[in-house]
Amino acid sequence: MSGRARLALCAWVATMLAACALLPLVGDVSWLLQVAFLLGVQTIVGAGARRVPLAWPLTVAAQLLVSLALLTLLFVREKAFFGLIPGPDAFQQFGTLLQSGAEDVGRYAIPAPLSDGIRLMLVGGALLIGLMVDTLAVTFRAAAPAGLPLLALYSVAAGLADGGGGWVWFLLAATGYLMLLLAEGRDRLSQWGRVFGGAPRALGEQSTGGAIAPVRTGRRIGAVALGVSLMVPLVLPSLDGGLLGAAGGGVGSGSGGGGTISAVNPLVSLRDSLNVNEDRQVMSVRNSSEDTQDLYLRIVALDSFDGTAWKPSQRHIQDVPKTFPTPVGLRADVRRTEITTSIAAADWYAQDWLPMPYPATGVDIGGSWRFEPVGRTLVGDHGQNTRGARYTVTSLDVQPTAQQLAEAAKPDPALVREFTQVPESLPAIVARTAREVTAGSVNAYEQAVKLQDYFAVSGGFRYDTQVQVGSGSNAIARFLRDKQGFCVHFSFAMASMARTLGIPARVAVGFAPGAPQPDGTVSVGLRDAHAWPELYFEGVGWTRFEPTPTRGSVPEYTQSQVPGSTVPNPDLPSQRPSVAPSGSASADETCTAVQRRMDGGCASESAQATLGQDDDSGWWSETLGWTLGALAALALLLLPMLWRLRIRAVRLGAHGRADADATVHTLSAWQELTDTAWDFGISPEESQTPRKAAARIVRLGALDPPAAEAVHRVADAVEQVLYAPSPRPTAGLAEDVRLATDALRAMAGRGTRLRATLVPRSTVRVVWALSARWSALAERASAARPALRKPWGQQS
Repeated sequence: MSGRARLALCAWVATMLAACALLPLVGDVSWLLQVAFLLGVQTIVGAGARRVPLAWPLTVAAQLLVSLALLTLLFVREKAFFGLIPGPDAFQQFGTLLQSGAEDVGRYAIPAPLSDGIRLMLVGGALLIGLMVDTLAVTFRAAAPAGLPLLALYSVAAGLADGGGGWVWFLLAATGYLMLLLAEGRDRLSQWGRVFGGAPRALGEQSTGGAIAPVRTGRRIGAVALGVSLMVPLVLPSLDGGLLGAAGGGVGSGSGGGGTISAVNPLVSLRDSLNVNEDRQVMSVRNSSEDTQDLYLRIVALDSFDGTAWKPSQRHIQDVPKTFPTPVGLRADVRRTEITTSIAAADWYAQDWLPMPYPATGVDIGGSWRFEPVGRTLVGDHGQNTRGARYTVTSLDVQPTAQQLAEAAKPDPALVREFTQVPESLPAIVARTAREVTAGSVNAYEQAVKLQDYFAVSGGFRYDTQVQVGSGSNAIARFLRDKQGFCVHFSFAMASMARTLGIPARVAVGFAPGAPQPDGTVSVGLRDAHAWPELYFEGVGWTRFEPTPTRGSVPEYTQSQVPGSTVPNPDLPSQRPSVAPSGSASADETCTAVQRRMDGGCASESAQATLGQDDDSGWWSETLGWTLGALAALALLLLPMLWRLRIRAVRLGAHGRADADATVHTLSAWQELTDTAWDFGISPEESQTPRKAAARIVRLGALDPPAAEAVHRVADAVEQVLYAPSPRPTAGLAEDVRLATDALRAMAGRGTRLRATLVPRSTVRVVWALSARWSALAERASAARPALRKPWGQQS
């Protein structure tokens, strides 16, 4: 196999290993097989074009055109000429798929289903990265810069798929890059011919003329690297959490079978729904109870708070039972009424979690659904969603009294530990404000009502869906200071403050009561999207509170029984906050064309990100992150240049005047001179004498007389220290080398100067040094073992 063919193969392997980091992002891995095939075809086309040979722009163009034709055949062949040649319709379909993929990326939690849009983004992105790696490493023979696109591919995957298993993908990507560097080093070594060829093994045996020792060394290094990449994940203690360990809010697979669940994150479009210009109907609801004021449709409970966002915890799921278990913590003496709710979802509304009244006791629905018992939610399996769904839910309308809540016993310690956790990054003002607001309370119920009162009535907060908040752990502190936001801010803040008081709390996401219709149904629209806190009281269970002013309805059990409360009494309707559903979201909402994202609505940050962020501190942390990433990429790009600057400074630095130092200094100056000439395209000839090598540098570099004299002075000094009985120090060698360097730079073209500075050829000595050290270690290890090999003449 030729050097370039080996480089091309290693570039394919490096790209595939880096692409493996994307595996945790989607539930189906079939896309990786498609990438492997298409990338292989792209690599073969490049190898053939270079063998012709074609100029590098034509080589890249040929690879790009073939890749485009393959993508056309795979994704939009029905819109292309002969299924391969893309036309305007094909490109339009590509754009549609990419837009759909971008929407799916924003909608789905990890691992997402492999939709056509996501598959195009994965396959097309991997092909583009592979083309960049192949062009840099093989076409331009510069493997070091090829690490940048590989790093970009890995960084995107690592940034999205958080978790301990990321070390596995890092090791795979690093192994691929190391193999690529070693392949380039071997290719460069092979161009030196018999200098590194070695002798034949036996008399009469033909020599291959190859670089036997370096090749053996490269193979050993590659084998060790692969061994490390396979063994290290087995001993890392942090990998037992699995790929879903911290993947941000998905629902894990349970013991009941049914595969992996990929669920839409319900917060991603909540704020967008509140800001739409047209309040489209999401569901039509018919309830067996005439009172629809408290008809909240709950989608999912967010019970994990990391300081940046509230997310659903990773929990086991199971088959949907015919009758749901009794709600946790609900005693028999608490008043309840069973109601039946029939729901018809719009054909365009695709939500993976099923909206239901809480707590549901049974669901009659077709399709593939799974049950999560802690949150009492249903989630679609294998792409199942609510689009056009018709289903019936039986649920309990739990009606506790204020006295029952006030006299609630202490919850189970395990439940308290799980649902009162707050991160250390939570600002101290959150807990301090919670204590100040609830001062004088004698039980958790009074504390909860006073928190609701503070946000809904007495605290001076204003409901505003247009509030722009950044990302960071100080967002709740900012919300408490500015006192404006929408339902997500109110619910997240109250739940966080309740947890600091030791009250188990979580956030529910779903829909507030919709608008009653003449036919007796209730129309639930996009603007009814809502979030509210749920607090746990032993004997009653998870209990809804409503801290958001002008939204939803204030629960009756939170009214007027708490001393000092200013929450309106339900017997006085004129004093109650408006219970208008979402139509009152914002009368003067405006959208710009750039902001529009979802069905004509205003695009805005996801509510999940919104509540964890702060404009004052988020911008600099984000800027710092991008700056550090840019600096890391820049450092990787400039690493060869920095290494050469360091080596040049050491070689030309000051030395003592002893003979030994004079010899070292002279040889270092000569090494720097020949390496500099190599950087400018004059490869060294180790078999030549210093005098002939100097003449070759002067001739090929077209040096002027002063520079030529400087080169010959350095060569004369080398011969003097090598052959003279008593070597004498020669003054001014460093200045002579710098003079020759300036002359070589002046005579070189712009491209040659740029390459000599950023990607100097002499950095291959790093690979040689590693190979030499490895060979020395291998020889010492071999010498320590008994010599068991037979002589060549005794081989059968």
